[in-house]
Amino acid sequence: MVNKIFSLAAIAVVVGGVAAYFFTEKTAIASEVTLYKNPQCGCCENYANYLRENGFSVTVKPTHELVAMSKKAGISEKFQGCHLSFVDDYFVSGHVPINVVKKLLTEKPNIKGVTLPGMPTGSPGMGGSKIAPFIIYQIQGDQITQYATQ
Repeated sequence: MVNKIFSLAAIAVVVGGVAAYFFTEKTAIASEVTLYKNPQCGCCENYANYLRENGFSVTVKPTHELVAMSKKAGISEKFQGCHLSFVDDYFVSGHVPINVVKKLLTEKPNIKGVTLPGMPTGSPGMGGSKIAPFIIYQIQGDQITQYATQ
C-alpha cells in the first residue's frame, strides 16, 4: 500500500524587481513494509528500525520458513539475505541501504526485487565497520545482475 502525502513548494521568480510566486505539488511517498525474519534474529529488528527511521511503516513477522519464502520469491540460496521484506510490488532481501530502496521505489524497474546477500559487516542493521563495497543484485526471472554498489 502506498500513501501519498502532498505538500506545496513555492518557487519565487524575480523579473524586473517584481517577484512572482509559482506553487508546485511535491509528493512524498510513505510505504508500508512487511519484513519476514527468523524469530531469534536481532539484526533484522535493527534493520526494521532503520527502515522506520527513514519513513517506512514496518510490520515484522517472525517465521521459520525464510529460506523457502526466499526461494519462492525467486532468490537462490547463494543470493539470499538475512531477512525478506516486501514493499510495494518488490522484495528487498537483506540489509539493503535506504538509498537503494528509495531508488528501487522511485525508478520502478521491471524486476522482482533486490538483494544484498548474507549479513555484511557494517551494513544497515549490522554492527561493525564496512570492510568492502556492498553489491546489491536485482532479480528478474532467472536473471541475477548487479543493481547497485554502495
